[in-house]
Amino acid sequence: MKTIFSVLFYLKRPKNYQTGPIPVYMRITVNGKRSELTTGRECEPSQWVSNAGRMKGTKETVKTFNNYLDTLRAQVDDAHSAMIKADDEITAESLKNRFLGKDEDTKMLIEIFEDHNKRYEKLIVNGGGSKGTLSRYRISLAHTQRFLKWRYHVKDISVRKIDHQFVMDYDYWLRSERNCGNNSAVKYIRNFKKIILICLDNGWIDRNPFMKYKGKTKRVHRVCLEQSDIDRLMFKEFASSRLEQVRDIFLFSCFTGLAYADVKKLHRDHITNRYDGEIWIVTNRQKTDVPTRVPLLPQAVDLMRKYEYHPKCSNTGLIFPVPSNQKVNEYLKEIAEKCGIKAELTFHIARHTFATTVTLANDVPIESVSVMLGHSSIKTTQEYAKVLNVKLSRDMQALKLKLRR
Repeated sequence: MKTIFSVLFYLKRPKNYQTGPIPVYMRITVNGKRSELTTGRECEPSQWVSNAGRMKGTKETVKTFNNYLDTLRAQVDDAHSAMIKADDEITAESLKNRFLGKDEDTKMLIEIFEDHNKRYEKLIVNGGGSKGTLSRYRISLAHTQRFLKWRYHVKDISVRKIDHQFVMDYDYWLRSERNCGNNSAVKYIRNFKKIILICLDNGWIDRNPFMKYKGKTKRVHRVCLEQSDIDRLMFKEFASSRLEQVRDIFLFSCFTGLAYADVKKLHRDHITNRYDGEIWIVTNRQKTDVPTRVPLLPQAVDLMRKYEYHPKCSNTGLIFPVPSNQKVNEYLKEIAEKCGIKAELTFHIARHTFATTVTLANDVPIESVSVMLGHSSIKTTQEYAKVLNVKLSRDMQALKLKLRR
């Protein structure tokens, strides 16, 4: 049976609309029956030509906009032709579904992403993944869902619709709407890329939309405290017990390199006397599940023993009564102000301080620092290994003495 179909682009005013751009919709009509869907684009009413279903103007942005609509129209034509060849029943709804790729073999992006995360979660149970990585995948999934709603006004989309423009729009959305920095945006896109590679490997898509994507992370200037800052913290007396407690936990991290999550979960079972007669921390990092082994400095031992009989510690076996991360960072700002420390203190600065000021600046080999930080690669440790001026001066003084001989 011959079908008569047409495609129309029009503006669909939202409820309670007042001013601003309006979503552009596409209406597919087959034998008098209609089906509509969003194009993912918006246009100011004053710029829209209703009879032509186009944006008026000659600017490059207008040409790009209208070319996009032409592409959608051509894709509907292709879907219609394919249905005729396959002798499929053609209705407005079936043609729309064919255009969207919603046939029986269609794979949907969010479904695949959710399935990937569920599988990864099971790997953690069996010791094959890390909670930190799972957390990043979950955040990336949430970002992808928000992006689909923002750009295409849909909850899910066929993986066949993922192209280079989709990736670039997603990157733009992360940087603009979500206000992500360059490195955060690139990392979220990389998480998303893994899902696309799964689609490629399974033959669900036949082209790689990341072929021309050039997102690169930039080297970050990592802040750390100098020895004078550590001394101010150590000898400062606080009237508030909550500030003293957070100061002590922060200093413990400065002397051990443990991240917030690792200090929070640190238990008596993680403290042991080793063959050398010294007290060690032996545990796995919360973020990566990589083993961490740290021989404790006397300052760290003193801080640990200070809370041995704290009610929360004696009842739970935890080493420190650690407040929430939000509270800790809030108190650290107050502590920095009271101690005259210019750096904006966050808990992670303690880890940087251990890597740089406490160890590397005192000639501890980077290989040893890498083990104590629980890094799986020494390249990660090198990101922390900022050489301090005091060490440069000391090294050059040593060189001068050698050259005088």
